[in-house]
Amino acid sequence: MIAIARRVATTVAAAAAVFVLATSAMAQQQPSGSRAPLLMEGKKTLFQRVLTRPDARPYDKPGGAAGNVLSPMSALYVYTRQTSGGTEWLEVGGGSDGKTIGWLKAEDTVAWRQTLTLAFTNPAGRERALFFRERDKLQGVLEANDRTAQAKKLRDAIVAGGNLPSGFPVISIEPSTHIDIAKQFYLLPILEAGEAYLQNNIKVRMLKVASVTLQKEGDDPLKPKVRQNLYDSLKNFKLGVVFVVDTTTSMQPYLDKAREAAKRFYDQIERAGLKASYGLVAFRNSTTVTPGLDYLTKVFVQPKDAPDGKTFFDKLKELKATTVSSHAFTEDSVAGIKAAVDEIDWSGFDGRIVILITDAGPLQSNDPTSSTGLDVNRIRELAETRQIHLMAVHLRTAAGKNDHASAEGQYTALTEGKNLPRALYYPVEAGSVADFGKNMESIAEGATQLMRMFAAGRMQEQQPPPATSRVQRDFQLIGHAMALAYLGSQNQTQAPKMFEAWATDRDIDTPTSTALEVRVLLTKNQLSDLQQTIKRIIDAGKRGQMTPAGFFDELRSAAAAMSRDPSRIGRRGTEKLGELGLMGEYLDDLPYRSKIMGIDQQTWTTWSIAEQQALLNELEAKARLYERFHNDAALWVQLGGAGSNPGDAVYPIPLDALP
Repeated sequence: MIAIARRVATTVAAAAAVFVLATSAMAQQQPSGSRAPLLMEGKKTLFQRVLTRPDARPYDKPGGAAGNVLSPMSALYVYTRQTSGGTEWLEVGGGSDGKTIGWLKAEDTVAWRQTLTLAFTNPAGRERALFFRERDKLQGVLEANDRTAQAKKLRDAIVAGGNLPSGFPVISIEPSTHIDIAKQFYLLPILEAGEAYLQNNIKVRMLKVASVTLQKEGDDPLKPKVRQNLYDSLKNFKLGVVFVVDTTTSMQPYLDKAREAAKRFYDQIERAGLKASYGLVAFRNSTTVTPGLDYLTKVFVQPKDAPDGKTFFDKLKELKATTVSSHAFTEDSVAGIKAAVDEIDWSGFDGRIVILITDAGPLQSNDPTSSTGLDVNRIRELAETRQIHLMAVHLRTAAGKNDHASAEGQYTALTEGKNLPRALYYPVEAGSVADFGKNMESIAEGATQLMRMFAAGRMQEQQPPPATSRVQRDFQLIGHAMALAYLGSQNQTQAPKMFEAWATDRDIDTPTSTALEVRVLLTKNQLSDLQQTIKRIIDAGKRGQMTPAGFFDELRSAAAAMSRDPSRIGRRGTEKLGELGLMGEYLDDLPYRSKIMGIDQQTWTTWSIAEQQALLNELEAKARLYERFHNDAALWVQLGGAGSNPGDAVYPIPLDALP
């Protein structure tokens, strides 16, 4: 077991490095006699690449005849740089094999040093990000004693409109509502990176980024359009709430209480004429091990099919706890959440909330009886792709005493949303049925208050009642995020038009909040290659076909290739960067690193078997998540339009989801 864990872990690190390596072509792999692209400055094996801006056209020579417009954001290798008539030109090709497609104006491209890019987080609970003309101006604000006041002054000047003074340090600002990257696709490639230290010695990153969108022109963010009655459209906001309920032997009293709370909810929203619906998914445990459980998961109510209380309760007539005990105290709650994500029809719902109710922790991802092979972090990431907010009510009964700490840790991780001040995890001590009932009442009241607020054309309460419960306050938090996402979708909010500027990845006012999250741009084919590479490495490690050192090198190499040039993931020459002495070449100057890239061979060997095994379990769960991403057509953006190769569709995957 120890040898296997060590072998597999080594493989995982290597796969990560291979993935980063894939992002850059290796100079020594050029076929004999073929041309090689230009190397990045200071690199021996990493080639120069660029992304195309909208309307970029290849020319047969500098200043010559123009060809057809290229797809926006095409990644190309640079073979020659030349200045002609005062204009810089680049000779480019689609691969590193020496074949070129023509010449591009440098101004129609953006440097693509790695596949790391940034995306705006939902701006709820933080201030809008500012983009500065110069690094020194950003650093000056960040390191000032009154940075919050300075940032506010700059934002206020932009929002006020009118002519900004000459030399105004900010050249762009984040839109006021959230951008749905699946509907209004954009990239913020990282061109350079630096660090600054705030007054309290908190380190933040300063990043030079470019804005690349599918449209060449957009609104000037420093002269924002004034939209009258922006919040009026919230009156049409529709909320869907789905309960994922444990229906094992101990749960009957709680099911009865949940019914009571749901009845009050429907009574309230029907009297107020509001638009919200409940759904319900039940889960148990493996029916392969215990056939008498009847089902693993079952959708009892689709929210779109329950517009009123009568319909909802008619569909719940058969909902009851089983009388058959399952094989373990932990249950397959992840399967229940996955059913809510995959099997519920969320179309037509602008706000989406899933609430887990259980008295047991989840099966581990490596448990042979787990139906999904996913851990809580992976199922949370899957829910985030569907804009679903997760909450968990944990009944800490006496029977589950030995499971409480583990379950709390798992469900806290499950419900930690981006930039939320706390996890949406609600323990019910001693499994009190009365206290559970109060929680359910708070959930019903929180949803009702949210819908009343939106129906009145307000995005958040000016002054919430002082007696508001924590659950109700949390509904206000996620309600604000859902409203910004909804308004952004309704107004087709786009990223700021083309610019190159400096920004920080943190909220200037509250640096614990993330303004820009790191993503890695991959094609569908590249993600498939990554999934297969990681699976191959782990399987080989488990079979004892690799040494521990070789295993780790291959995993880390996969992660490194991912961040540099995913097109070479798992290919010859990129499998063992450490052995080739090239790991530093790939990792140096990367502003962000995935988990595997942050671990070296020495650290790995000092870990306990349990720590190594935990990382392997996480990697196997990630590989399963990639398959889910790959098969979700709604995630992928076809940059080349109709008729393009489906495998070339792209999706910027969060760095945390990668090796």
